[in-house]
Amino acid sequence: MENTADKTILVVEDERPLADAIRMKLENYGCDVTVARTVEQALNYLSELEVVDAIWLDHYLLGKKNGLDFVVELKKEGSQWAKVPIFVVSNTASADKVQSYIQLGINKYFVKANHKLENIISEVKESIDKLETE
Repeated sequence: MENTADKTILVVEDERPLADAIRMKLENYGCDVTVARTVEQALNYLSELEVVDAIWLDHYLLGKKNGLDFVVELKKEGSQWAKVPIFVVSNTASADKVQSYIQLGINKYFVKANHKLENIISEVKESIDKLETE
């Protein structure tokens, strides 16, 4: 489980207090964390970062684009980010949205209300560690 140290995680979450809580908990595990509040900001960060080991993504974000738009952009053919694990954490879980995310190839969809922050972070961490050993 200590493999997560030195991992870079992009957190795309528009609620500042929640983003701060996520960032602090991931940093406690030794992760480098970059927080974006919009799809545009997240894409800008991706153009500057050399490596991103996982993405924590909210569906509803500030600006015109939502999490689904972001995933579509990342999964485009030829994208260097197409294989980065994506974990969608959102309060809305319409079956259509969840299905769209899954079809695009995200790793997991969490409904915020059904999971404690600690549990989600634990699962994200375990997934990153597993991917590294595959």
